[in-house]
Amino acid sequence: MIIAMDGPAGAGKSTAARAVARSLGFRLVNTGALYRAVAWQALERGVALDDEDGLAELAKSLPLAFEGEVLLLEGRPLGAQLRTALVSDATSRISALQAVRDALLGLQRELASQGDAVLEGRDIGTVVCPDASLKLFVTASLDERAMRRWREYPEGELTLEEVREELRRRDERDAGREIAPALPADDAIHLDTTGLTIDEVVARVEALVAERRAISRKAVDDSGGCQ
Repeated sequence: MIIAMDGPAGAGKSTAARAVARSLGFRLVNTGALYRAVAWQALERGVALDDEDGLAELAKSLPLAFEGEVLLLEGRPLGAQLRTALVSDATSRISALQAVRDALLGLQRELASQGDAVLEGRDIGTVVCPDASLKLFVTASLDERAMRRWREYPEGELTLEEVREELRRRDERDAGREIAPALPADDAIHLDTTGLTIDEVVARVEALVAERRAISRKAVDDSGGCQ
């Protein structure tokens, strides 16, 4: 079973996806981390953020893999270096480039093919896994998203208001771009996490998973087939 969790920056996708994956015993694939890794390496190596071909070649060349929930580059875990404001901005820019998305698409689908998983990102339900068993579009109010993202940044890097404005601009840019806009799949279920605890979010997702499994079992029973 594949659960696709899409939504804007700071909506709580990563936290919710991690908790849901742990609760269900599914693998977690944070596709946003892949783009962040490419953006970070572009900044480190001096690859221009408008050099689409250069960025695509970089994305293809990076030996990225997941070990549990941790993204590895050349076997080394990546973490805080991917969560800076500079990398966040660069990620938004490079993820709008078709060649970069094409370069990472095969890896994402390969990761999805390895069994039950929760994939979280921006276009999982529309592009990466359009046949996912359950598609969720995770949202939250701008104020709540800003607070969550502000807490992720190193202390003193940005003020809360600066983070709020950054997210507002990114929302406009991401929703309006021609390539992979941050929009829900037609059959996605909207999940607003504003004011919800992580346990409440997990409970809602688990209920939806149980519902989908029941529908699947009924379809098998009605057809007389095997599951």
